[in-house]
Amino acid sequence: MPFAAGLGVELHEATAERTVGALAWSPDLCTAGGALHGGALMALADSVGAVCAYLNLPEGAFGTSTVESKTNFLRAVTTGGVRATARPLHVGGTLLVVQTDLHDDEDRLVGQTTQTQIVLRRTTGRA
Repeated sequence: MPFAAGLGVELHEATAERTVGALAWSPDLCTAGGALHGGALMALADSVGAVCAYLNLPEGAFGTSTVESKTNFLRAVTTGGVRATARPLHVGGTLLVVQTDLHDDEDRLVGQTTQTQIVLRRTTGRA
């Protein structure tokens, strides 16, 4: 994922049951107040969640695309980094729902994202 890599997202674990990634605090990713920007946190959650969704694809599917994403920000991250842990909430033939928890270096919950991913399939024989 070139965008995630450009932000500095690192993937540490990737299974269908749990996907873990991280993003280090950097002044380039901050608001004027020195906190990690919400967009950077959402990009981390979306990227790690997307890997989790991909690893849960049903047979015959080739990918997913985020159709809805909701994030609650609970505290600012002004040093260290953020760890994202994604788990599937629903694995269906058309939709996948993934929840990603964001924790800081002190293991405090700083945000939570729930995203819905649509399952992408190739179609044949269009009329």
